[in-house]
Amino acid sequence: MHTPLCKHAEGHPIAYMEHGVAQGLAGIIMTCHSPMPDGFSSRVRMFPEQFAEYCAMVQAAADAAPDGFEVRLGLESDFFPGMEGWLAELHARADFHYILGSVHWHIAEYMDAFWHGDPFAFQKQYFDHLAESAETGLFDSLAHPDLVKNASPPDWDFDRIRPHLEKTLDRIAKTGVAMEINTSGLNKSYPEMNPGPRLLGLMAERKIPVVVGSDSHTPKRVADGFGLALDFLSAAGYEMVSVFRHRERVDLPIAEVRASLPFESDNPD
Repeated sequence: MHTPLCKHAEGHPIAYMEHGVAQGLAGIIMTCHSPMPDGFSSRVRMFPEQFAEYCAMVQAAADAAPDGFEVRLGLESDFFPGMEGWLAELHARADFHYILGSVHWHIAEYMDAFWHGDPFAFQKQYFDHLAESAETGLFDSLAHPDLVKNASPPDWDFDRIRPHLEKTLDRIAKTGVAMEINTSGLNKSYPEMNPGPRLLGLMAERKIPVVVGSDSHTPKRVADGFGLALDFLSAAGYEMVSVFRHRERVDLPIAEVRASLPFESDNPD
C-alpha cells in the first residue's frame, strides 16, 4: 500500500491504518514506491530527499494505531539492471519489515531499454528480470509476478509462455524468495489477480511462499479481495500464507487466517 509521496496514490498512512482496523486486520505494512537516483522514473515515486518523510509518515500511523494493531514499515523497490547497489544502500537506511521487489515494465525507462516491438520477446525479458530480481537477494517477495500480461492482453498466451515461466519459477524457487498474489490485478486491463490461477498453480508445485497484497493506492482498498485471494491459494494447493516481520518470513495456516477475518470469502459462488 502506498502514500501520496509516489504521486499516484491518496491518503495518509493513518487513513490506511484506520481502514485496516475497520476490516478486522491485525496490522498493515506500508510499501510505497522506492526513491531512485538521478531522476529515474521520478514521476511515480518519492524523491530521494523525501525518504525520511516517508518513514515519519508510517511511524505517525503506528503511533496513532489502537493497541494490538501493528503498522509496519516496508518498501516497494524497483528492480532495474544496474540499480542493485543503490537499492542495497537504501534498504540499509531504515529498520524495514518487508521489501517488495517489482519489475515495472510500463515505466518509460524500462520500455526505452527493453521494448523492441515483439510482445512475446518482451514478456520473456520481463520474466528473466523477475528471476534476476530474486537472485539479487535484495527482496523478500516479488510483486505482481505476471504484471506484463497487461502490456498487451491479446498477446498474452499462457500455454505459449509456460515453458519460460517454468524456468523462471525454478530459478526463483532456488532463492527462497516469496512471491505476491496481488488483488489489484482484478482492476487492470487483463482482469485477473497477479498471478493468475495457472501461474499460481505452478508456484504451488514448487512450494514458493506467497504473500497476499492489495496494492492499495487509496485507503478503501485495504484488504480488498483478500478472501478471494485466500480461496485461490487454497484451490492452487497452498495451505500456508506468509507475512514478514523484521524481514523474516512467518508462515500462517490459511484456514486460521480466513477464520480470523470478519469476511469468509469474496467469492460470490
